[in-house]
Amino acid sequence: MEKEIKTINEYIEQFPIERKEILQKLRKTILENLPTGFEETISYGMIGYVVPHRIYPDGYHINSQLPLPFINIASQKSHIAIYHMALYADENLLNWFKQEYAKHSQAKPDIGKSCIRFKKTEQIPFLLIGKLVKKIKVQQWIKLYESSVKK
Repeated sequence: MEKEIKTINEYIEQFPIERKEILQKLRKTILENLPTGFEETISYGMIGYVVPHRIYPDGYHINSQLPLPFINIASQKSHIAIYHMALYADENLLNWFKQEYAKHSQAKPDIGKSCIRFKKTEQIPFLLIGKLVKKIKVQQWIKLYESSVKK
């Protein structure tokens, strides 16, 4: 049975040094740009940034015991992933990100519904990730979530 990860450091420490360094840099980028109100935690077995219950008591509609997720970062087998829930919920934000991505990287973005995958960690546009994190404040995310995701 796998050990349950309970802290950010436990999560990061389980990976090889190259992955640790990227995860730490992503974490630093997010924390330096994260609007007030979001909290860092372990969420879904990854590093997560959530709207805590003290701000949004309803929690996540799938499981109200969990805080409302906003961003997660994870080290997957073949890539580093950033899960940004607002990219899924806001087409304008997604379009902005795609346009800006071209200014920060020669690579084509590998984007799923809310997932941005980086197979080559040297292609992670940290400056752009910081700008993306800053774009949505807590109350904006709650309003967007309630109007587009929680139905």
